[in-house]
Amino acid sequence: MGVKNIDIIYENEDILVINKPAGVLVHRETNTSNIVSNDKKTEKDEILTDWLLKYYPEIKNVGDNPKIRPGIVHRLDKDTSGVLLIAKNQKTFDYLKSLFQKREIKKTYLALVYGKLLGKGVIKKPIGIKPGSIKRSTNAGHLKMIKDAITEYRVLKIFKRGEFSLLEVTPLTGKTHQIRVHLASIGHPIVGDKLYGKKKQDIPLKRQFLHAYSLEFNLPNNGKIKIEADLPYELQEILESLSLASEEKTEIIAYDD
Repeated sequence: MGVKNIDIIYENEDILVINKPAGVLVHRETNTSNIVSNDKKTEKDEILTDWLLKYYPEIKNVGDNPKIRPGIVHRLDKDTSGVLLIAKNQKTFDYLKSLFQKREIKKTYLALVYGKLLGKGVIKKPIGIKPGSIKRSTNAGHLKMIKDAITEYRVLKIFKRGEFSLLEVTPLTGKTHQIRVHLASIGHPIVGDKLYGKKKQDIPLKRQFLHAYSLEFNLPNNGKIKIEADLPYELQEILESLSLASEEKTEIIAYDD
């Protein structure tokens, strides 16, 4: 099934930046243990790399595994929308990959979570995979492939007498499902997250309320750039439907093991 309505945010001879819609897989996987979405992949799934190869065939041989993820430097979960960065040539791919590895690309997300959070916080908890599952966890017992992970957040708004909080989230590391796992681990799962959130959702949302809002980094020619993607309409509607109760002053909170 072809991907439709891809919004190109920024483009030059080296990079392409798009606003990925929710419900679109970034690329195919070679085995089910690497599936990064909440749902099993089906034949009807929309695959971003199919669209890329159709309109940007020059990226066919770009990347560390171009047969599976041509041009893809990083990825977003299937049900996460927002800014996605793609390299058009190998030199740019290597440069951007190095920036990600050195944590020199600032990633900012918007997330709506259950419960009332105050001010600012840092979540520093290792994340591992539960055996026989795609699910990640911060609980140390019996996990495999445990890796350090750090997530910062800042509360933007509190809705409905503290029932929901809108957060600006900055992951300082890039682990699969990191934001979702970390927020769930402190008792504030993301609204709409079927894997780590409530089994019965209180809000009519068919996706998780997690949006990659911006990327900030240095271009190869040393020019700094910040690229943003507005919240999609379905998430704006959710915020508009929630009555704003209060906004709290900031205070530093650290969650550490």
